[in-house]
Amino acid sequence: MSRPIAEDTATQALPMRLFRGAQDRRHAKVLQEQLELIESGLMEHLRFASPVADAPARYLMRAGGKRIRPMLTLLTSELGDGPNELVRRAAQAVEMTHLASLYHDDVMDDAKLRRGVPAAQTVWSNSVAILAGDLLFARASSLVSGMGEEAILLQAQTFERLCLGQLHETVGPQPEDEPIAHYIQVLADKTGALIATAARMGVMFGNGPAEFADPVMEYGERIGVAFQLIDDVIDLSPQKEQTGKRAGTDLRAGVATLPLLLLQQRAEAGGADAELLEQIETGVAAIEGGADAGVLDAAVEALRAHEVTRETEATARRWAAEAVAALDVLPKSPVKRALERMADSIVSREG
Repeated sequence: MSRPIAEDTATQALPMRLFRGAQDRRHAKVLQEQLELIESGLMEHLRFASPVADAPARYLMRAGGKRIRPMLTLLTSELGDGPNELVRRAAQAVEMTHLASLYHDDVMDDAKLRRGVPAAQTVWSNSVAILAGDLLFARASSLVSGMGEEAILLQAQTFERLCLGQLHETVGPQPEDEPIAHYIQVLADKTGALIATAARMGVMFGNGPAEFADPVMEYGERIGVAFQLIDDVIDLSPQKEQTGKRAGTDLRAGVATLPLLLLQQRAEAGGADAELLEQIETGVAAIEGGADAGVLDAAVEALRAHEVTRETEATARRWAAEAVAALDVLPKSPVKRALERMADSIVSREG
């Protein structure tokens, strides 16, 4: 499940956090200017002559976003000649693909909120939201179509992984699958794949050294997994004003995030873990039967305080550390330091 995250002025603040030194400020300024160009370009690329299409297609774009993927494309382009028109186009295509997937995710998850606003299907309908997502996928493909065969193939392979990730999440682990490994693979496909593509496209179209393409792609996939694992922790947060939703939204919806999967693993030995798992399962069943979602408040609080939530956070930090380790081949530079800080900022989020 792709979860709504409270949006703020991150598109302005993050570049300054990534480049801290006096000499690095030039990079921050360039990054911010380029992000603004990408933002305005996105609004133009998502413009449709038909008002029936225009409003829903630009709905989530207007809701804001951290724009982590475009930012990563810009950053990795600095490993070569830096941002140019093709780099910006690649960043826009990746962000459009991401936005398109959110429309579809929210329909499948029956989500009520996205980025602090009502989910698109609650404003229009499931059919309109799905078609709006399709329109964004089409526009993203149109952008990439003029960028060469390698880009077209990369976009197609990424789209395939997004679909496979969603399919595997929807169907769930099969009898031969280990549940936690299955879950991590879903995160890698649904989130990591597109972030990896964002990183690779920056190197490709910024004319960076070819030997940097695979390492930054590995970096992107791993920070994508770390991002979603931290979301599992944030989901249990009581700070609704930051997350934009009630604590334990996923738990109440019966979604198996990593803290719950780890609890299920521990519950096999019985004891207090088994009791908490039974409390959660009973509460979820009651909610599905029409009970108030508050029936799970105590269980959410207990899971948030449980060791499995700390273990989830530690797992996220391990994935982020492995992402940084993938950058060892890169020379020391302000860009490499910024990528390291980006990994740290992802696992340090509180909402």
